[in-house]
Amino acid sequence: MGAFHAYDIRGIYNVDFDKETAYKVGYFLPGLLGAKEVLVGRDCRTSSQEIHDYLLKGITDAGADVYDVGLSSTPMVYFGTANYGFKASVQITASHNPAEYNGMKVSRENALPVGLDTGLGQIKQWIDEGRPTPVADVPGRVHERDIRADYIAFLKKFKGDYSNLNIAIDCSNGMASLYVKQVYGDQPAYIFDTLDGRFPNHEPNPLIPKNVEPLKELVRKASADVGVIYDGDADRVMFVDEKARFVAPDLIIALMAYYFCDECGAKNPRVLQEIRSSKAVGEFLSAYGAEMHTWRVGRAFAAPKLREIDGLWGGELAGHYYFKDFFYSDSGMLASIIVLRIVSALKAKGLTLSGEIDKIARYKNSGEINFRVEDKKGAMDAVKDYFLAQEKAEAFMDFDGYRAEFPDWWFNIRPSNTEPYLRFICEATKDEVLQEKIAKVQEIIEKQFGGVRA
Repeated sequence: MGAFHAYDIRGIYNVDFDKETAYKVGYFLPGLLGAKEVLVGRDCRTSSQEIHDYLLKGITDAGADVYDVGLSSTPMVYFGTANYGFKASVQITASHNPAEYNGMKVSRENALPVGLDTGLGQIKQWIDEGRPTPVADVPGRVHERDIRADYIAFLKKFKGDYSNLNIAIDCSNGMASLYVKQVYGDQPAYIFDTLDGRFPNHEPNPLIPKNVEPLKELVRKASADVGVIYDGDADRVMFVDEKARFVAPDLIIALMAYYFCDECGAKNPRVLQEIRSSKAVGEFLSAYGAEMHTWRVGRAFAAPKLREIDGLWGGELAGHYYFKDFFYSDSGMLASIIVLRIVSALKAKGLTLSGEIDKIARYKNSGEINFRVEDKKGAMDAVKDYFLAQEKAEAFMDFDGYRAEFPDWWFNIRPSNTEPYLRFICEATKDEVLQEKIAKVQEIIEKQFGGVRA
C-alpha cells in the first residue's frame, strides 16, 4: 500500500497499487465522506480507464451514484465538486509523474482536499485490515455529466485581451490539451497539444529543466512575449519570459499583485506562500500592504489554509496557484489567464515580463536540491543544529521541515511527501555565500549520513 501519501494516492500502477485498490477506495469513499453521489474524472494515462472502471464499480457497489465527467483536468473536477455541491469527488491522475504512474486525488465538499490525515489514512487502514465490501441492497448508478462548457465559461470570465501578445504554450500532451484552444483560440504557438498519456515528448513535469527546453526554443522561434507550460493534469503551470528564461514559480505569487491589487483594486490582501518561498515575495508584496502567511507544502495543506485565512490568492514553488475566486483551489489554467493579463498590460506600457521579474528577484537562489538519504530526520536535524549554532536566526519555522532565516541568507530543509528525497533550498544576498552554504549542507549529508545528491 505504498501509494498512500500525504496529499493523494499515487504510485507506479500494478506495483504500488492496482485495480483492486481502486475498487476498495471507491467502495469506502462514500461512507467516509457521507456522500450519496460522487463526481469522477480521469486523465489520459493508459491505465486511467481501468482504474476508472474499478473505482466506479466500488462506488456503485457501496450504494452511491457516480457522476462521470470523463476525460478531465484536475481543476475541472475541483470546479465541478464545489460548483455543483458534491460531497465527494475523485480525479484519476498521477499529475506530473511519468507515464507508468497513476493515482487518485480525492476531494470533499467545497473541493476541500482529502489527505492522509483527513481520510485517506482511514481508507488505507480499512484496506489493510481486509474490511468486507458487501454489495449494497440497492447499488448505485452511473450518470454521464459533461461540465466542460461550464468550466470554460467560468475561466473566460477572467480572460483578458491578449491580442497584443505573442504567446507560446506547451501542454505536455496532458489535460490542458483538452480545452486550451477553447480558452486561447488559435493565436498562440502550441506544442504537444494533443492528449497522449504516454507523454512521448517529455515527462509532464515543468520543474525538470530539460522538459522546459522545447518551450524555450518555441519562445525564441516565435519571438514570444511569454511561454506557458502545464503539467500532466493541468493543476500546475509555469512560465518562461521573453528571453527564454524560466521564471521561478514563487516569484509569480508576487507578480499577481499587478492583477489583484493594481487592476482589481484589492487593498492589504491576505496572501499565502509556502515554506520554500523566496524572501523576495513577501518583501515585494509589502508595498501593497499584503498580510503574508507562510504554510506547509501541498494542496492538502494550502487549500484549507487559504480558506482559513480568507486569503485572496497564494502559490507554491511547484507551480500551484490558489484563488479565493476558484473555491480556494488551484487551477493552472486560471493562473495562466491572470499572468497573461499582466504580461499584456506590461507590454502595453512598453514593459516586459523579464524586466518585472528582475525587479522582484533580489536574491541568489539555489533552486531545490534533492538528496537520497535513509535517515531523513537525522540529516535534517544535523543541518539545522549546525547552522543555528553558527549564527543567530532572525526567524525559525518547524512545521514543514525547518526554515531558518539569517541576515544575509536563509534555508529550508524538508522531507518529500511523495518521493524518497530530502529537499534543500536556500537563498543569499551574494553568490559566494550561497555556494558556501550549499557545500556545507552537502558535506553534512554525505559524510555523516551517507546521502547522495540526486
